[in-house]
Amino acid sequence: MTAANEILDLTGDFYQDPHAVYRTLRERGPIHRVRLEGVLGWLIVDYDVAKQAFVEPNISKNVGSPEGQAVLAKNGAADMFNGAINNNMLFSDPPQHTRLRRLVAKAFASRAVRDLGPRITAIADTLLDDMSSRETVDLLDSYAFPLPIAVICELLGVPDDDKDAFRSWTAIVVNDSAPIEERTSAGVSFFTYLTELISARTDNPRDDLLSELIIAKDDDDRLDQQELISMLFLLLAAGHETTVNLIGNAVLELLRDPAAAERLRADPSGIPAYIEEILRCQGPVHLATARYTTAPITLGNQDIAAGEFVMISLAAANRDPERFAEPDRIDADRGDNRHVALGHGIHYCLGATLARMEATIALTRLLARIPAMSLNAEVGELIWRKSLLIRGLAALPVRLVPHTDSTAMPIGDDARQPLMV
Repeated sequence: MTAANEILDLTGDFYQDPHAVYRTLRERGPIHRVRLEGVLGWLIVDYDVAKQAFVEPNISKNVGSPEGQAVLAKNGAADMFNGAINNNMLFSDPPQHTRLRRLVAKAFASRAVRDLGPRITAIADTLLDDMSSRETVDLLDSYAFPLPIAVICELLGVPDDDKDAFRSWTAIVVNDSAPIEERTSAGVSFFTYLTELISARTDNPRDDLLSELIIAKDDDDRLDQQELISMLFLLLAAGHETTVNLIGNAVLELLRDPAAAERLRADPSGIPAYIEEILRCQGPVHLATARYTTAPITLGNQDIAAGEFVMISLAAANRDPERFAEPDRIDADRGDNRHVALGHGIHYCLGATLARMEATIALTRLLARIPAMSLNAEVGELIWRKSLLIRGLAALPVRLVPHTDSTAMPIGDDARQPLMV
């Protein structure tokens, strides 16, 4: 167990191979006081303790409150959270969370979401049409990134004439490396557009998620306009980023394991189980979103005072050897795969079904349309993003051979160099 007054500084190298760090930390205990990118807090690396933290009543997610803001400021995390998206169910506690989730869940259970599969397939095929004419692409930029944005446009019923502008704004808003001035300008444009779109859908509802969110009610309770806009920002920031990197991480693992790619190509029915293993072993969310203690608690035999920042590493919990046999190995036949990649408890991801659907379709169509793909060795080392929240690559450069080429080799056969990730 780490001493209560010991602070472990995790450097930038941590992002390139966090699992090596987690293996070392686990040997010393389930929870550690760390400083990461200037943020001070308690880092949980144990599966059972992570699940305990998710349901601990004295841990709050209300970071927008004065108390929450004071805790974040004290621990160097005040700049991590945008007030424009804090007024939603992700950053709220009961009873407000209960109210918001009940209203939003009605919309996510609607036909507009359930019947989206054919449109996701069509969007994926359109992107693959463009990719198949090129020999090299950044798979994130050409496929994994534009697919979820197009799906969000479809969900919200963004008119065709507005989609290019919408995609341009959203690409900047979710790009954490873009200059702050550009992100601010894009955010203002996006906010203004959403306000106008909400007004239009209020007057003329359609068969889309936005209309369902507007009309969703519990007795006489409805989402107000600020809550609607915050929910749409959450859909963009949380739903888009996670799906992009779920797709990207899944393709990376197929490049590492050509035999798995061939099995899935021959039997696409195995893709949903493969996606579950990607979620567990190489999930798109690294640390769960912000939490802080509102009273003294004990986690993993560690006493923690009130007003402390708590970081739950989903990546570490999902590779806990006490919970998963051979945790670093992707095994699509794993029998008991109750991972926490999508959270646990009342904050379990409401968009989990949609994310799984997008990733499954994206992988299915990619394997069907592009039978030969390898890492583009000319680009050099793969780099993981420096992000507390997202676990994903900065780029995924690949070489493609279209389906029409009978000389195509299976995925990965010409990528004999070891991956430096």
